[in-house]
Amino acid sequence: RSAAQSQWRTVVHDDPVNTMDYVTWVFHTYFGFPLPLARRRMLEVHTRGRATVSTGARERMEVDVTAMHGYGLRATIEPLGDDGEGSASDAAGGQ
Repeated sequence: RSAAQSQWRTVVHDDPVNTMDYVTWVFHTYFGFPLPLARRRMLEVHTRGRATVSTGARERMEVDVTAMHGYGLRATIEPLGDDGEGSASDAAGGQ
């Protein structure tokens, strides 16, 4: 349980400004997601209003959130919940 409490996730939120192509490009460019995975994450942001794009230590998630802000995306850091949402396998598309 203490290991789970030290895990965090970067969540990107939908916005009315950035295009779907641009968000896909950011996920592909910054996170190195293969294009199909980048598109899936973008569609999750678009349809659900948010998507987990990375998980790990808080310091690393702060770097990712700052990078997303630099790309003009709205992103936040959240603790990794007990529900498993946003797990590392989710962020990597189960790969």
